[in-house]
Amino acid sequence: MDMFSIIAQDKIRRAMENGEFDNLPGIGKPLKLDDHSHIPEELRMAYSLLKNANMIEEYDALRQELMTIDQLIDASQDDADRDRLKQEKSEKQLRLDALLKKRRTMASPASAYYKERVLERFKKKEEK
Repeated sequence: MDMFSIIAQDKIRRAMENGEFDNLPGIGKPLKLDDHSHIPEELRMAYSLLKNANMIEEYDALRQELMTIDQLIDASQDDADRDRLKQEKSEKQLRLDALLKKRRTMASPASAYYKERVLERFKKKEEK
């Protein structure tokens, strides 16, 4: 164990002895854990970051709404209704495109440089 782990364990032990954890909100209730078993292990951290930034849900929701609107357009008999749905589809497609464009900025050369540096650090830690 390194020095920081020993210090942390000591502080946690003292806090428990002093009763600092006794009246925390949610005590005795199960934790809400995210199931990431369907995601490859090397992508789980990136997925968690995107999910915490609410980018996963928004993207999935927009894709689902676009598919639903396409189905409604195909089933529609009224021209006015079809035009309204096409306008709504256009607006949602613009939002989806903007979201995807925001994601692509992470693929810029500067982002790629920092990504490589982060990966190198992870590799160095794994080697130790």
